[in-house]
Amino acid sequence: MTDTPETVHTDSTRVSCDGATDIRPGFGYRASALGHPRVWLEIDEKGYVDCGYCDRRFVLNGGPAHDVTGVDPALGAAREQRI
Repeated sequence: MTDTPETVHTDSTRVSCDGATDIRPGFGYRASALGHPRVWLEIDEKGYVDCGYCDRRFVLNGGPAHDVTGVDPALGAAREQRI
């Protein structure tokens, strides 16, 4: 069984992803050391964009891919967060 990617809901069509946003730094390392290079992504007419490094999906609030129930049917019960 595969994990479904994390879904992040946003109000902006331009988002950044570093794969370590939710990882807290610890002694002797920075959270960014556990992620990937920061990339800037643009949400297009589909209403979402996927990060090529970590498969995190960014969904535009109110856009065509936004599901009012809070769960994207294509992703099932994916982990979600709002920014």
